[in-house]
Amino acid sequence: MRSWFLALAAALLSSACSPAKPASARTRAAPAPRAPRVVRDTLTVKDPELERRVARLELRLLEKQAQVEELQSRLEETRAEVVRAMAKLRTGASRAEAASGMAEAEVALQSLRSSATPQAPEAAQVTKLVTQSAAEFDKQNYGGALYLATQAKALASSYRGHVVEGSREGSRPGESPFALPIRLRVASRGNIREGPGTGFAVAFAVESGTMLTGLSYVDEWIRISDESGRGGWIFRALVGRP
Repeated sequence: MRSWFLALAAALLSSACSPAKPASARTRAAPAPRAPRVVRDTLTVKDPELERRVARLELRLLEKQAQVEELQSRLEETRAEVVRAMAKLRTGASRAEAASGMAEAEVALQSLRSSATPQAPEAAQVTKLVTQSAAEFDKQNYGGALYLATQAKALASSYRGHVVEGSREGSRPGESPFALPIRLRVASRGNIREGPGTGFAVAFAVESGTMLTGLSYVDEWIRISDESGRGGWIFRALVGRP
């Protein structure tokens, strides 16, 4: 009997000292919750005030273009009236004087074509005046022919000076000439660069109020010349109309 009690005690002791059973799958810690997925969309935010301002500027541009066309039409009508008056009077220049003036106008036109692009508006205007001058010469209106030839020479000389000044560095890719040289005023102190971009070296600086002449543009950069003959490029936001 004593042996039986000893065996039972040993069994109970062994059961008490045995390691605990592992926790069941139910009692294991739950995995940490995943962070919510964030979806980032690119939204284009429109500024109503900016859009209204752009619309107003576009309308003003259309207005200015119409005004320029009207002034150009009046100028051509005035020239035609002067030529008709000279034809009626049959006075003024002689045949030789008219022929000499026409020859000088033709030379000025060829010089302009060599320094400007063939499609430049100024070249077309001078060509038109030279053609009209020749037509009046054929009608024996020598005074009208000389008048038109003189007009052609004056325009060619003016335009050629601006084109030559603005093309010292050569044309840039994507460069577009203005129809006419534009007078600009520097709005705030800035740099004139050697090319159309901040990656180009600074040629010189200009102060607020400085007057410049705009000749052409690439994107938002304007090719300019100043009153002393220096040239370069300025960012559009730094200048405005006088």
